[in-house]
Amino acid sequence: MPPARPDAAEAPRRASVSGAERSLQLVVAAALCLPLLVFATGAWISYRSHWREAENRLARTLDMVREHAIKVFETADLVAMQADQDLGEASDDEIRARAGALQRSFAHLDGRLPQISTIWVLGADGRPLVASAEAAPRDRDFSARAFFRVHRDHAWPPGRAYVGELRPGDAGGAAFQVSVARSGPGFRGVIATAVDPDYFQAFYAQVRAGELDTVALLRADGAILARAPASEPAVRRVPAGSGFLTSVAAAQDRGFYLTRSAVDGRDRLYAYRSLPDLPVYVTAGIDRATVLAEWRESMANHLVFGLPATASLVTLTLLALRRTRREAEALVQLRGEILRREASEEQLRQAQKMDAVGRLTGGLAHDFNNLLTIVLGSLELLQRRLTQGDARQHRLLDNAIGGAQRAAALTQRLLAFARRQPLDPKPLDANALVSGMAGLLRQTLGEGVRLETVLAGGLWRTFADPNQLESALLNLAVNARDALPESGGRLTIETANAHLDEAYAAARTEVAAGQYVLVAVTDNGTGMTPEVAARAFEPFFTTKEQGRGTGLGLSQVYGFVRQSGGHVAVYSEPGQGTTVKIYLPRHAGPPEDAAAAAPAPLALAAGPAIVLVVEDEAAVRQFTVEALRDLGYRVLDADGAASALNLLALHPEIDLLLSDVVMPDMDGRRLADEALRRRPDLTVLFMTGYTRNAIVHNGMLDPGTHLITKPFTVAQMAAKLREVLGGRPGA
Repeated sequence: MPPARPDAAEAPRRASVSGAERSLQLVVAAALCLPLLVFATGAWISYRSHWREAENRLARTLDMVREHAIKVFETADLVAMQADQDLGEASDDEIRARAGALQRSFAHLDGRLPQISTIWVLGADGRPLVASAEAAPRDRDFSARAFFRVHRDHAWPPGRAYVGELRPGDAGGAAFQVSVARSGPGFRGVIATAVDPDYFQAFYAQVRAGELDTVALLRADGAILARAPASEPAVRRVPAGSGFLTSVAAAQDRGFYLTRSAVDGRDRLYAYRSLPDLPVYVTAGIDRATVLAEWRESMANHLVFGLPATASLVTLTLLALRRTRREAEALVQLRGEILRREASEEQLRQAQKMDAVGRLTGGLAHDFNNLLTIVLGSLELLQRRLTQGDARQHRLLDNAIGGAQRAAALTQRLLAFARRQPLDPKPLDANALVSGMAGLLRQTLGEGVRLETVLAGGLWRTFADPNQLESALLNLAVNARDALPESGGRLTIETANAHLDEAYAAARTEVAAGQYVLVAVTDNGTGMTPEVAARAFEPFFTTKEQGRGTGLGLSQVYGFVRQSGGHVAVYSEPGQGTTVKIYLPRHAGPPEDAAAAAPAPLALAAGPAIVLVVEDEAAVRQFTVEALRDLGYRVLDADGAASALNLLALHPEIDLLLSDVVMPDMDGRRLADEALRRRPDLTVLFMTGYTRNAIVHNGMLDPGTHLITKPFTVAQMAAKLREVLGGRPGA
C-alpha cells in the first residue's frame, strides 16, 4: 500500500512551526549578542564621558589657577611701577646716595607681599644700585642674565614685563625675575622683581587636593617656573617635542594634550592656558591611569546588574522555545480560523452596505422617474396642442423638455453610486475642459503669473465629474499662486496619455496598472521639502502663515481622484517648484451626446425696485443695465464711487446698490461702507471676478455680504436680485 499523502494544509503549518522556532532561536542569539553590543556601546560612551569629565575638571581647575597667576604677575608689575615712580629721573649716583631710604621703602613694600622675595634696581651696567633685602649682594654683575640683556639690547617691547627662568641663589633661595626697563630716554637700567616659586607651589598643593596630579607654571619655551609636586632640581625644562611645546608652537592659547611626563614618566592628560600679555602658561594634569580606573569601576557596576539580567533573558527564551513546539500548531489553526471569519465578516459588511445603498438609490430613482414621467408627458402633450403661437413660447417649451430630459439622465447616474462611481461622471475631454478654464484661471492667478497650457494631440477621453475636475484644477492653481514670488512666475497645465506599468503599481498599493489620462499642474515656485510633500494630502495641514489659508488644499484633489478610480502624485523640490500629476482612468466607451445648454426661465422683477449699478468697465456696465431693464427694474448707473455717492444723495428712493469690488480710487467695499453709513436701509450686492479682494478673507465671504461672481448670465442675475430683494417692501 502506498504511503498516505499528508493534508494540503500540513505543509504550511509545519513551515509556520519551523519559522516560529527559528524566530525564537534568533531571539536566543539576540539575547546573547544584543547585551554584548549594548555593553560595548555603553562602554565606549562611558569611556568618552569619563575623558570629557576629566577635561572638564582640568578646565575648571585652570580657570582658578590662571586667575591666581594673573594676580601675582599684576602685583609684580605694580611693584615695578611703584619702584619706578620712587626712582623718578634720578641718576645712578643719586640712587646710590639714597640707597638707604630706598632700601627701607622697598623692604616695606615686599614685606607685605609674600609672593615677592626681593626688589632689585640695576644700573645700565648691570650692577645693583639698590635692593629691598639688606643681605642682597651689591657687587653682583647681572649684565649677562637674560632678563637684563633683553631690555638692554631692546629685544623686548618697552614697558612690557619679561619673565626670566627659575634660578637658585639670587637671594638665598630659588626665584625667577619679572623685570621691566626703567622709564625715560635711552636705556637707564632694569627694575627686577624676584618672585618666590614657593608661593605658587603652596597654592598648587591645595588645588591638587581636588583629585589632580600636577599643577605647574611654565614659560612658553618650556622652562618650569613652579610645579606641585616639586620636580627634581635637574628637571627645569620640558623636553623638546613634548605635547606642551607642540601645542604652543601651533599658536594655541588653550587646549588639551596627552603626553608622558618628563618629571616622573607617567602618562597624563594635560590642559593648558596662557596668561594675557605674557609668554607664560598654567598647566594641570590628571593621571591617565586614574581616569581608566574610574571608568572600569563604572563599567563593573553595570556588569553587576547586566550579567544576571542577560542570564535570565536567555533562560526565559529557551523555555519559550520549548513551549513553542507545542503551541505553534494550535496557533496556525487559530490564525486560519481568524482569517476565514474576517473574510466572511468583510463579505457580509460589503453585501449589507451595497444592499443599503442600492435600496436608497433605487428608491430615489424610482420616485424621480415617476415625477419626471408626469412632467415629460405633460410637456409633450402641451407641445402637440400648441400648434401655433409665438416662437419664443416654442423655444421656452423646448428648453423645459430638455431640462426634464437632463434630470432623467441624472437619475441614471444616481444609480451608479452603488457601483462606487462618482455622483455625476461623464465621458470627458480634458483638453476642452482645460481650454475652457483658461480665462477663469487667468483671472484667479492675476496678471503677474504667466499661464501656459500644453495640450496633447489625440488625447484619450476619461470618465469623471467635470465640475469636480474644474474645482481640483482651480484649487491647485490657487495653491501654486501662493507658492510663487510676489514678482510673478509661471504655471503650466499639461495633458498627456499615460500608461502606469506593473512595477509602478506594485510600489503603490492604491494604484492599478493600466492606461490613464494625465493632467499635470506645474509651477516654478518655492517648492516643498520631502517632509511637507509627504503630508500634503492631509486635511487641514498647512505651511502657510495665519490668515493666508487653511492648508495646501490637496485633500479635496486626492478625494476626488481616488473616488474616480485614479491616482495623484506630487513631485517637488525646494527652490525648484512643484508638479502635481492627476491620473484619471481612460474611458473606452462611446462619447456622451451633449445637450445644448438652455437658459433658465428669467425671474423678473417682483416690484418697482430701483437699482444703482456701479461699474468702471463701460461694456460690463452697459450689459448689466440692459439686463436689469429687461427684467423689469428701474436702473441708474455710475462709472465710479464718486458718481455713485452723488446719485445716492440725489435719489433716496434707490433700493439696491449693485457695485463692482475692484475699482480705481475707491473699491466696492469702501463705497458700500460709506453708502450704508448714509443709508442704513440700503441693500448691497457685490459683483466681482477677482478672488482676492476686500470682501473675501480666508476663502470665505464676509458675514452678511451678498455676492454674484463674474461672468454671470441674465438668469443668474435675475435669480440673485429676486433673492436679495425678496424681503424688501419695494420688491
